[in-house]
Amino acid sequence: MRRKDREVTDREKIKDIVGRCSCCRLGFQDEGGVYIVPLSFGFTEKEGAYTFYFHGANKGRKLELMERNPVVGFELDTNYKLNEDELACEYSARFQSVIGTGRAALVTDEKERQVGIGLIMEHVTGRGDWEFDENMLRKTAVFKVEVQELACKEHL
Repeated sequence: MRRKDREVTDREKIKDIVGRCSCCRLGFQDEGGVYIVPLSFGFTEKEGAYTFYFHGANKGRKLELMERNPVVGFELDTNYKLNEDELACEYSARFQSVIGTGRAALVTDEKERQVGIGLIMEHVTGRGDWEFDENMLRKTAVFKVEVQELACKEHL
């Protein structure tokens, strides 16, 4: 990281920042380019190791790209605020962000699929007491990204 003065290394602070983010942007490799998708997410963290869970349709571009190449990049951010000034070059922004890479995979184990959907709903709503309709779950793909590299920074 170029700006070491903005780097966040405290595991609890990183987890707090991730928890306050509402959207995870996933970048998939696509025929020499990149396909980026903003997604709702849920996550687990154990001793600094993150797994992000997502859901979507049972078919489509994300799943096709994931099958071809499971390596993805991700970005999350929160607390953005523009700091204005009289001079254009003196404008700046306050933010907290997390970026990294990981391996994406379709979740096929039924118990883990329910855990993943539950984590997404809990993260989005703050509630962890959801029950899920079996028909709806069958129509929904659940996939995860097991994080391999993660960097966090803030400018407050």
